[in-house]
Amino acid sequence: MLDISTLHYLVLGAALFLLGVIGVLTRRNVVIVLMSIELILNAVNLNLVAFSRYWQGIHGPSALHGQVFAIFIITDAAAEAAVGLGILIAFFRNKETVNVDEVNLLKW
Repeated sequence: MLDISTLHYLVLGAALFLLGVIGVLTRRNVVIVLMSIELILNAVNLNLVAFSRYWQGIHGPSALHGQVFAIFIITDAAAEAAVGLGILIAFFRNKETVNVDEVNLLKW
C-alpha cells in the first residue's frame, strides 16, 4: 500500500501554484487569469490542509486550524469569482473583448 506523506501534498501544491502563476503571467484572457488565481488559492488550501493533517497527527484532533483557514479561503475565492465575473461581464458589454491589455480603458 502506498503511503502518502505530507511531502507529496506539498509537491502537488507547489505544482498547482506554479501552474497558476504561469497562467497569470502569460495569458491575456481575463477568464483564464481568474481561473489561474483560483488554482493558486487551491494550492494554498491544499498546503493548509496538509499541514493541518500533519499537526493533527502530532498534537491530536484539536489541530484543525489549517482546515478552518481553508474554508475561509474557499469562501473568499467564491466571492472573488462572483465579483470578477460581474466586472468581466460589464467590461465585455462595453468593449466586446476580454483581453487583459484593454482593461486599462475602464478608467475612462
